[in-house]
Amino acid sequence: YLTIGLSSVKRKKGNYLLETIKSIFEQSSYEELKEIAVVVQLADFDSAWCEGMVQDISQKCAHHIIAGRLIVIHVPEEYYPVLVGLKRNYNHPEDRVKFRSKQNVDYAFLLNFCANLSDYYVMLEDDVCCSKNFLTTVKKVITSREGSYWVTLEFSKLGYIGKLYHSHDLPRLAHFLLMFYQEMPCDWLLIHFRGLLAQKEVIRFKPSLFQHMGYYSSYKGAENKLKDDDFEEESFDIPDNPPANLHTNMNVFESYETSKAYSSIDGYFWGKAPSTGDFYGIVFEKPIKISKIKVVTGTEDRQNDILHHGALEVGEKIVGSKKGRQCTTYLRLGEFQNGNFEIADVEHKVLFDINCMRILVTKSQKEWLIIRSISVWTSQT
Repeated sequence: YLTIGLSSVKRKKGNYLLETIKSIFEQSSYEELKEIAVVVQLADFDSAWCEGMVQDISQKCAHHIIAGRLIVIHVPEEYYPVLVGLKRNYNHPEDRVKFRSKQNVDYAFLLNFCANLSDYYVMLEDDVCCSKNFLTTVKKVITSREGSYWVTLEFSKLGYIGKLYHSHDLPRLAHFLLMFYQEMPCDWLLIHFRGLLAQKEVIRFKPSLFQHMGYYSSYKGAENKLKDDDFEEESFDIPDNPPANLHTNMNVFESYETSKAYSSIDGYFWGKAPSTGDFYGIVFEKPIKISKIKVVTGTEDRQNDILHHGALEVGEKIVGSKKGRQCTTYLRLGEFQNGNFEIADVEHKVLFDINCMRILVTKSQKEWLIIRSISVWTSQT
């Protein structure tokens, strides 16, 4: 189902490759392991280092190699294009240009090798840790986007980590990286690739499934403290958020519309100072049974734009036409605390099938309101 590709070179300080491989396998269940292949490219021209790594990997991961789910590859130096006298774009120093150009070629070889191994491909770096059962989450996200067009789905906001492709796009991406290998770093090229294939928006999922653990960069051993603050290590149970119509009577700011709070894609709803009685409403396409609800308001940099006084209600008995459907009776499940709301075992507290859900403002506030995420888990009826 999924190939995980990573490319590694010798670092001046710290080597995280074995930790990364270990994290991929340890965070996957026995069932998940049957559906993944890991391809590690040793992309250094130092053959002694490559041989040492092969021995290390063989000793520590023998059973994964025998099972055919771990493959280690290497491309000899003579297959590479010229890596000296390259274009000095962005006024980067010569060794930086050489490093990033070679990396583009490394990735092109890796992508090309992985093109026929699975349905999907995800790129990781060699200093990454994974969240538990990441494959199950990836599958759930891919299924949820069935029928919609996408080129790249992102499961981390950093560099070239957690970028997912259809395997049938890999030969094209490999050609693209080779064609422009000396123009710019690979993470910039990827953005162009996505755009040229007509995916204008970033489609990124939260929480992130992969975290950067490397402290030293592979470029000259420079310190690299990048961390993804959306990462959650524990398998988060991804919400179902069944199809629904969303509406609000709040004054929406710019393009921060209602859909952005109900989607797992990066973004949020932002309304101007709400008054008592204002609401954010969800009308489900079909009546559902709910097991858990979680609503988060405010963001890291706007910690005051939370719902200061509010309640969450669920409703039944739908009236109105397709466009103006709403519930006639509501049951209050509880109040927001510090801008957040969470409740479990809803199906034991609510005896009817739920048609609607709403966030109700119970007291006017002068601060604006950000609804960062609304998560709904359904239980089988």
